[in-house]
Amino acid sequence: MQKNLKLKALVLFLGTLFFSANGLTIDKKTAIRIEKEIKKYKPEIIETRRFLHMNPELSNQEYETAKLVASKLMSLGLEVKTGVAKTGVVALLNGSQQGITIGIRADMDALPIQELSNVPYKSLNNGVMHACGHDIHTSIVLGTAMVMNTLRDKIKGNIKFIFQPAEEGVAPGQEGGALLMIKEGVLEDPAVGVIFGLHVWPEDLGQVFFSPGSIMASLDRFQIIIKGKSSHGAKPNEGIDAIVLASQVVVSLQSIISRTIEPSDPAVISIGKIEGGTKSNIIAEKVLLEGTVRTLSASSREKIPRLIEDVVRGITHPFGADYIFNYKKGPPSVYNHPELATIMLPTLSAVLGETNVNTLKPQMVAEDFSYYCQQIPGFYFLLGVKNPENKTMAPLHNPYFNPDERSIPLGIKIMCHLLLDCLEHQSHLEDHSH
Repeated sequence: MQKNLKLKALVLFLGTLFFSANGLTIDKKTAIRIEKEIKKYKPEIIETRRFLHMNPELSNQEYETAKLVASKLMSLGLEVKTGVAKTGVVALLNGSQQGITIGIRADMDALPIQELSNVPYKSLNNGVMHACGHDIHTSIVLGTAMVMNTLRDKIKGNIKFIFQPAEEGVAPGQEGGALLMIKEGVLEDPAVGVIFGLHVWPEDLGQVFFSPGSIMASLDRFQIIIKGKSSHGAKPNEGIDAIVLASQVVVSLQSIISRTIEPSDPAVISIGKIEGGTKSNIIAEKVLLEGTVRTLSASSREKIPRLIEDVVRGITHPFGADYIFNYKKGPPSVYNHPELATIMLPTLSAVLGETNVNTLKPQMVAEDFSYYCQQIPGFYFLLGVKNPENKTMAPLHNPYFNPDERSIPLGIKIMCHLLLDCLEHQSHLEDHSH
C-alpha cells in the first residue's frame, strides 16, 4: 500500500514541474486574509506555546500535550483522531474543492534536561524541558490549522495535521515516533501525497535554511563490549588490559572516516560513553563503549558497521581478547525531494524575500521526519529563531535554549502559503491533464 502511495505521489508532483516556472502563488487578497487571521489568533497561540513550555512531557508521555492539542483542533470542527502511536493526534481539514491530501507534521515531546533560563514560563516539570523547540513546532502547526480552517474556500483538497510523539526517541524495547505513526496508517485514509515539516534553528529570526536532497543525517547507535582478562596492576603481563585495547579502538575508529569513506560523502563516528575498570591497581577485564554513526548516503551507512567490527576484531583478537558488537539503525537521513523543492522554493522566496532563504549544507544532526520522506515526497526547512539583536544564542538541546516567539506567527505564515501553493499547483496539474 505504502509503495503505491509513494509512486502515485511522485507521478503527481513530478508533473507539476511544468507549472513551477509560472510562479503560481496565492493572490494578494488571500495573503492579506492570512495576515489578518494570524494577527487574530496570535495571542491564543503564544499563550498555548507558553503553556506547553511550562508543562513539557517526555517521549510517549505527552498525555496532557495531546489533550490540549486535540481540544484545540476539535473546537475548529476538524475530524480528529487521538491515541495514534500512543499519544499522537491527527486532524483532517477538508477543503471546499476536490483535490489531493497533503500533510504537515509537528513533534510534541520534550527532553530530559533541567531548564536554566529565567523566562516567566520556565518549565514546571523538574528535569524536563522543551530544549529542542517542539513547543514552537506544535504551536506553529496548531496556528496553521486555525488559520487554514478560515480559508476552506481556498483549499483545493485536504490538509492532514499530524502531531507526533516521541521524535527524540524511545526507551529500549519501546516503539514510537514517526515510524509507529506510519505503521498505524497516518499517511492513509485519505492517502497523503506530500508532507511538510520544519525545525527551529539558532540563527536570526526571519531567515530560513533549506537544501534539496539530504538536509540531515541518518542516526545509528552502537555498543562495543571489550572482554579482556583481569590481573594485578603490577603484573599487566598476566592479564589482557581491556582499557588499553578500548583506547586503541577509539582512536582507530576515526581512521574509518578519514581513510575509507569518500571525502565528499560526510560521515561521523563519535564515541560518547566509556565505562570500565574497578580500581586503580587492577587491570580492567571489561570495557563498554557506546557511540553514534551519522551518514548522508545509504552506501556509507551500509559499509560503516562492517568496518567498525573489522577494527574491533583486528585490535582485540591478536591479544587474546574478545568483544561483543551491537549495532542499531535509527532514522535515515532527512531527504527533501528535489522536484518538490523546485516547486515550493519560489513560495519561500515570495513570503520571506530571496535574501532570507539560505542554502544550507547538510547537517549531521538527525530527525525522524525522514521516515515520512521515505514514503512520500517531503519538504523540510529550518526556521531561524534567534533574536537578531543578540550576537549568540544557546544551541538546541541546551538548558538555556530560548527561541524568539516572533518566529511562531512567521512560521504559521510560511506554512499557510506553502500548503495553499502546493494544492494550487496540484489543481493546475489536474486541470492540465483533463
